[in-house]
Amino acid sequence: MVSVAHASASTPSIGILGGGFMARVHSRAARSAGAALEVIATSDLAGSERAAAELGFATAADPDDFFAHPVDVVHVCTPNRAHAQQSLSALEAGSHIICEKPVATDSATAGRVLERAEELGLGGTVPFVYRYHPMVREARARIRRGDTGALLTVDASYLQDWLLDPDDENWRVDAGSGGPSRAFADIGCHLVDLIEFIAGQTITALAATMRTVHPRRGGVPVSTEDTVALTVEFSGGAIGSLLVSQVAPGRKNGLVIEIAGERESLRFAQEQPEQLWLGRRAESRLLVRDAESLSADAARLCRVPAGHPQGYQDAFDAFIADSYAVFAGEQREGVPRLADGLRAVTVTEAVLRSAAERRWVEVEQP
Repeated sequence: MVSVAHASASTPSIGILGGGFMARVHSRAARSAGAALEVIATSDLAGSERAAAELGFATAADPDDFFAHPVDVVHVCTPNRAHAQQSLSALEAGSHIICEKPVATDSATAGRVLERAEELGLGGTVPFVYRYHPMVREARARIRRGDTGALLTVDASYLQDWLLDPDDENWRVDAGSGGPSRAFADIGCHLVDLIEFIAGQTITALAATMRTVHPRRGGVPVSTEDTVALTVEFSGGAIGSLLVSQVAPGRKNGLVIEIAGERESLRFAQEQPEQLWLGRRAESRLLVRDAESLSADAARLCRVPAGHPQGYQDAFDAFIADSYAVFAGEQREGVPRLADGLRAVTVTEAVLRSAAERRWVEVEQP
């Protein structure tokens, strides 16, 4: 019997910083993994009390008093600018961390978070949860065992439309809250992480261009980008093109990756996560999720029988369960760690530099 992602002897106590959408996703996943939901803090005590009542936490804390409540794991689900300091505070308090991306808005600070965790012997993970779709693991396994042959090209995009109109606003639009990059730091980093995870190769150089489609939102000037296009080179010799947009009408969460090898192509689309397209010169076919026919790593993430769809929350639940397991000293495959979070910030900085200087740039390697 293949071990499943949510099977672990660890039942940690947890606290969450933040009370928005991601805090809700984290809390559902934590409950699924058997964690004790101890304390939550939002921007003020009244908000903390509402969130505790809604999400089932034992204690609502004022944000200044959050770390007076010791827990095994702190989930950081606040705006980007707060991530690094809150992560460092959690580590100093003796807690492992699960920090929403980006770990920090610059690579030097993200590196300090990683270094401090290592110094204290504590763990940290980052929710690159698209790794946890079983068909993503199957694509990775096929490349690893050589089914595709040498990789040639990557064609990938991540398209959304939730910031399509000039009156669409969100804290991420403000560089003061979200950091110097928006579209790429928010969703482009997921795309890069997933490509590198599946392909087993890293981006070594890139040429990027970006646009701010709406220079003002709600009457306020905007400095962060709406769209990004990249040409990339990989460590194994493949080349590729990536498109990222938060202003693509009709696209809700259109993350699509197609990787072509010498013998076989693979295509994964996050909005149809139960299938993997396989293409060869003589044929093409759809491989559907069925634990009986998948690699061991993909099969362990199948939480329900074939024909019963799995989705985003299932992937998130598996990520959280794996995080708790590795914090408890267990071995789990493909868990995105703080080093992966640092990698995402490093690539984001390369994208910003390339776009600003209008040239190819080398990407620092892990």
